[in-house]
Amino acid sequence: MRVFLLRGITVLVTVLFLYKLLDLQVRNTSYQTLSENNAVLQIEEYPERGFIYDRNGKLLVANQPAYDIMIIPENVLPFDTLSFCELTGIKKNQLISNLKKARRYSKRLPSVVVNQISKETYARLQEQMWKFEGFFIQKKSLRDYRINYAANVLGYVSEVNRYDLKKDDYYGLGELIGRQGIEKSYEKQLRGVKGKRFLQKDRFNRIIGSYKDKSFDVASVPSKNIHLTLDADLQAYGEALMQNKRGGIVAIEPASGEVLALVNAPSYDPNILVGRQRSKNYRKLANDTLAKPLFDRGLLAQYPPGSPFKTLNALIALQEGVITPKEKIRCNKGHYYARGAFMECHCRRGVKNNMLRGIYQSCNTYFANAYRRIIEKYDTPALGVDIWKEHLKSFGLGNYLGYDLSIGRPGLVPGGNYYNRAYNEGGWKAPTIISNAIGQGEILTTPIQLANFTAAIANRGFYYTPHFVKEVENDSLQTTYTKKLTSIDPEHFEIVIEGMHQVVERGTARIAKIKGIEVCGKTGTAENFTKIDGKRVQLTDHSIFVAFAPKEDPKIALAVFIENGYWGSRWAAPIASLMIEKYLTNTTKRTWLEKRMFEGDLSEEYNKPLSGKPFKINE
Repeated sequence: MRVFLLRGITVLVTVLFLYKLLDLQVRNTSYQTLSENNAVLQIEEYPERGFIYDRNGKLLVANQPAYDIMIIPENVLPFDTLSFCELTGIKKNQLISNLKKARRYSKRLPSVVVNQISKETYARLQEQMWKFEGFFIQKKSLRDYRINYAANVLGYVSEVNRYDLKKDDYYGLGELIGRQGIEKSYEKQLRGVKGKRFLQKDRFNRIIGSYKDKSFDVASVPSKNIHLTLDADLQAYGEALMQNKRGGIVAIEPASGEVLALVNAPSYDPNILVGRQRSKNYRKLANDTLAKPLFDRGLLAQYPPGSPFKTLNALIALQEGVITPKEKIRCNKGHYYARGAFMECHCRRGVKNNMLRGIYQSCNTYFANAYRRIIEKYDTPALGVDIWKEHLKSFGLGNYLGYDLSIGRPGLVPGGNYYNRAYNEGGWKAPTIISNAIGQGEILTTPIQLANFTAAIANRGFYYTPHFVKEVENDSLQTTYTKKLTSIDPEHFEIVIEGMHQVVERGTARIAKIKGIEVCGKTGTAENFTKIDGKRVQLTDHSIFVAFAPKEDPKIALAVFIENGYWGSRWAAPIASLMIEKYLTNTTKRTWLEKRMFEGDLSEEYNKPLSGKPFKINE
């Protein structure tokens, strides 16, 4: 019995041994792969990043050659770190940190240990690389921004971080990825798809040629060039006009929704975020918490729209049938909208304004009455506000619009529930929220929303989603931009448009007149508040102007917003007027006005405690 048991155990052990041997030698390829990894060097092949052009074919972003020093940690032998640091210009503690990071990432895969070395350093290293076993140089390209403006639109590229590596396994340590702007939104098109090249090494770890006649090599997929909707010359002109000011300009082609300019002030030269000094320069920009050059005011800043909003309330009042263009409303330098509550207006006492005059004189009394009628038309104020809100949403207010950059804010269009929570249901009426009539109150808009609703007015009731990319070469756009109709019937727009035309011809924006061009616009002065020690404090007002031109068949619609700019006709209207003239005629004849705007400096205003004292003017 013991003999049979011993034989059985022997046979069982032999079978298990043979099975494991078979598994190791035939079925399991991990050791074969490990052996090949020791004998084969895998190199990533990066396609050149796509070029970026403006709408007229002007090259904005190209590439320049750069070199990274790579290592495969398991192949690295002891080396002279002092000599290496002297050759490459890297500090010893940074080198040690990068070597540790590379080992954590992978012992067998290449990692960047020194990035973006110069051509001169590359030339010196070529003769010394034999001293540093396990190191090799990989050529790549860096961005070459051919212009020193439009940084907020173009964005920049930087090395991937841990979050990027976890989010997308396409990237490896030390690789570049688009950040902000077009570089981020169109990253996949601009980067292409990297390929792979395999090289054979001998027992001394020297490269002796291609691995298996390149049969395992994978060709890279070329990147795609992008043509923007931006007019580079108009963008540069807008940034020059906005020097020493804070705010933004958004210009749109009404017939297509193509963004012609997105000016952010202050801005920066995109080239400072390229190369070895990128991190240092980025920290400097990010730490400027007062001027905020990285904060794109055109897309992210939310302001009260001020008097330009009166044009929308006029359209809603006409659509709701609560007022007619010819009906006149008396203004006594303002009016009492509730017991003891008076809204001031700069109209002369006793004047009677119809809609046309109400728009070009920017009569607060007229629009307060129109707004009140909209709300009070319905059984409850909450329902009235909800109807009003739906009209505004049809102009793109209260949402992100859907443009093709990755940042934005929705603004705020309050509805009935908002005020029910604020004042308790039944505890408020139209007079409670009368500030909405003149673009103050709780409503907030971004400059791109202001430009977009101006384009919708210019189009007599429709708009296309604002967008920044006109064409992706050899590819289709990510989104098809369809026409979006507003809730206002087309016949209601003509009186409002004529009112905007009269604003420029004889109203609050006569400074914006351009000989031979019919400009339609609306000035605004948005009250500016902040909280200090829990108290609401009023600061210097913002200067706003929205406009489009020509009146018939409009080619450009825009919004200009100047923080702490006092009133609309002081800064915003002249700047908008010059932008229109530059775009439509390719020149500017009013050199006196241009000089005043170029040299205009609000730095002293921004340096005041609390950004200045209030300066009240209604427009």
